[in-house]
Amino acid sequence: MYSGFLTPILLSLLSTPLLAHSGHGQAPLTTAPDEDWATHHLAEEHHISNFDAGAFFTLHDFDFSSSWTPDEIRRMYGLDDESQRGVDEAKKAEVVRRTLEIFDIDGDGAVQRGEWMEGWRAGKRLEDFGLGPGHHGDDEYEYEIHHFEKFHDENTKEEDLTHPEDIEHFRKHDELEAAAEHQEQMDRMPIVEQNIPQKFRRY
Repeated sequence: MYSGFLTPILLSLLSTPLLAHSGHGQAPLTTAPDEDWATHHLAEEHHISNFDAGAFFTLHDFDFSSSWTPDEIRRMYGLDDESQRGVDEAKKAEVVRRTLEIFDIDGDGAVQRGEWMEGWRAGKRLEDFGLGPGHHGDDEYEYEIHHFEKFHDENTKEEDLTHPEDIEHFRKHDELEAAAEHQEQMDRMPIVEQNIPQKFRRY
């Protein structure tokens, strides 16, 4: 029943010796309280240790353009996640503005890979704005990272998925499947002329 989700770029990164990934059922990775936000983010959101600045940039270069746009900075910090609905837009804008101030050397409104690497080597770090670790995966990914890997493993059977998080996750699956089936049925229905408003009919 369960099939985990990992983005292609994450899979490629996890196949390299630069990063270590905690397996199913293992205790979550922990970081020292004084570690920077990016290290905390990798550990909590991606279960990756052995921080590598280049790999971190690639992991969050969502459009593969070798730069971080303001939208990508928002996504990296999880500002569009439902958990941040209570955060006002001024605070979210501050996150983007401050990140660009730190790393956007040429002032073009984006952080290029070279700028990130240069800044990192100079000791610059992503700031922690107190908005959490940065949830930016889809529902499938967040469920795997924050629940399945902590409480289940590859030997888990369908009947064992009884936690509230499991139930809610598969309830959403059922809703999506039902909506897709309904849309498919609607798409197969013939057009009934009598149901078309008069002003849209052709004569």
